Amino acid sequence: MAILSFEGLVRALPTQKNGILFSDVSAIVETPVTIALIGTSGQGKTSLLRLLSLLDEPEEGELWLQNRSFRDWSPTEWRKHVVYVAQHAVMLQGTIEDNLRAASRIHRVPFDQGRAEFLMASLGLEHLGWGKNAGDLSGGEKQRIALIRALMLNAPVLLLDEVTASLDQNSKHAVEELLTDLHTQEGVTMIWITHDIQQAQAISQRVWFMAEGTLLEDTSSDSFFKQPKTSAALRYLQLREEGNY
Repeated sequence: MAILSFEGLVRALPTQKNGILFSDVSAIVETPVTIALIGTSGQGKTSLLRLLSLLDEPEEGELWLQNRSFRDWSPTEWRKHVVYVAQHAVMLQGTIEDNLRAASRIHRVPFDQGRAEFLMASLGLEHLGWGKNAGDLSGGEKQRIALIRALMLNAPVLLLDEVTASLDQNSKHAVEELLTDLHTQEGVTMIWITHDIQQAQAISQRVWFMAEGTLLEDTSSDSFFKQPKTSAALRYLQLREEGNY
């Protein structure tokens, strides 16, 4: 049974020349894996994650979770299994603890305090008092709290939109290590947008490369970074190496 799959996804965007951001986007995730979703800005990477999390619906195409069409899931139940973490963290009103308990409250499941404490310590936030107003946190603290808030759901699929872009190096490495451990130990599948090629190489087993209005390459990370199949991917890697993207 496939974990997640989709076929023929189309996303319209009126500002595009032909009105389409991307089309004919298809892939299947059969076993737990870490996927780097890469490509130049404007290719629709975030839009794809939003479709996969049912925050938006495709104009055309089909999505399946555990071999069930998205039409057979309520959005709330789908998002309990497929969790999207945005690039720019938004704190819920209230304290850090209110944010940590949000998933339990929304989905009516017990709050695992031990897991919350473990995740806070793993990301260097054990010094924060849980009673602190979440709105008073720094940008990096908010980003890590938002990630922990998502991880409290124990979802089998994580959709990560540049979640380390605003973090310092120590915090970035802590996030990478934690997420890698969750994949290894708990079998979490991660689809991770990143513009950091070194990060993509380090954290991914598979690459989805978006270009030319579609998912142009879907291949193993080793193959992609050693010998991409398309000229667009080769050009992208060359420009990234030169620092021009």
